[in-house]
Amino acid sequence: MSIFILFCEANVSSYYQASATKSGPYPQLQGSHQADICIVGAGFTGLSSALHLSELGYKVIVLEAETVGHGASGRNGGHVGTGQRRDQQYLEDRFGHDIASALWSMSLEAVDTVKHLVEKHRIKCDLKHGNVHFAHKARYSRDMEKEVAFLNDRYGFDQMEYIGKDRLPDVIGSHAYHCAVMDTASKHLHPLKFVHGLAEAAVKAGVVICEQSPVTSYAGTPVVVKTDQGQVTAAELVLACNAYIEKLEPKINGYIMPINNFVLATEPLSDELAREIIPLDTSMADSRFVINYWKLSADNRLLFGGGENYRRGFPSDIKGFVQQYMLQVYPQLADSKIDYGWGGRVAITMNRLPHFGRLQDNIWYMQGYSGHGVPTATFAGKLIAEAVSGKLERFDLMADLPTAKFPGGTLLRWPGMVAGMLYYALRDRF
Repeated sequence: MSIFILFCEANVSSYYQASATKSGPYPQLQGSHQADICIVGAGFTGLSSALHLSELGYKVIVLEAETVGHGASGRNGGHVGTGQRRDQQYLEDRFGHDIASALWSMSLEAVDTVKHLVEKHRIKCDLKHGNVHFAHKARYSRDMEKEVAFLNDRYGFDQMEYIGKDRLPDVIGSHAYHCAVMDTASKHLHPLKFVHGLAEAAVKAGVVICEQSPVTSYAGTPVVVKTDQGQVTAAELVLACNAYIEKLEPKINGYIMPINNFVLATEPLSDELAREIIPLDTSMADSRFVINYWKLSADNRLLFGGGENYRRGFPSDIKGFVQQYMLQVYPQLADSKIDYGWGGRVAITMNRLPHFGRLQDNIWYMQGYSGHGVPTATFAGKLIAEAVSGKLERFDLMADLPTAKFPGGTLLRWPGMVAGMLYYALRDRF
């Protein structure tokens, strides 16, 4: 769950930056180049696309405005969850069993794709297993029980278990919740290590990555992609910018809403305290509309994400901003030092389903992962490789999911979003 504002991000150091060995550096684009496919964005979407396409024999150039993993891919919670951002019952009600079943199967394949890439390319990214989803209201307990039964009965999924309140001490050292669902098929990892591992694998496969190369424009067939210092002429273009698309492509910008989300990292906790708060070393999240999400790092830090804002800027004290949410779950950490606090931009859609499509036959885009980006964006790279090579069925299934523009367009979507999010934040409390 991932899921991130450009001008202030570079000045906020994260635990991920402090603990990851950076790949590269990669050169700035200079001069004119030819490629089969040009990809804009070096996060999960762009690098997975580049790797999968290169393995099929395509010549790929990736252009990144900042550095590899600079955006949401290097800042998120690192959760690799099953399912889509909307629950499976909603998908069945909205789209029917056949499409819902295909989306479910692809979600499981997305998790397996992350695992496969980690294993195949020997990416050291602290991959761990299991996720627990908590109900912060007692009335949600019945819904969680029904969800487990539905997935078991309808889809034969037996890796999910309902945890009643009497068993919560087995999975969490907190009195903040009423019940939980344990999903042993889900995973979690260090996202920045993973994205740098994807970059190294892509380069070994023949991909050219250019950092500090923001795209200024593109046009034509074949498409000519321009930066301040150079250009790439390619048969196909993949826009893998997500929340950072900005003014590069107004035709798709209005379908996503960039919001700011924040994370902290405590000092390393003792083994005893770490096992007390997260006994099974799983990733965790709760049922709030503005969710809390957390996990332990490889060195026993609590990585806790909580709180959002909806303006073009970050809180002046990110550590304190997120700590208030952490202490609602874990008051026993009141004396634990907060070593890092950071934030970033995540793109959500109106219906919280990803937004895939084509602007013309040779220009593709994938965006709007709505906090489910680690598996979905990585899997998007697999789907684009299938589509470009002529196997369009699964990409088109995703592209056919209805996605509405935010009311008011890119200028007026913010006030409406603020009102809506404040309403749901208020509901979380009562």
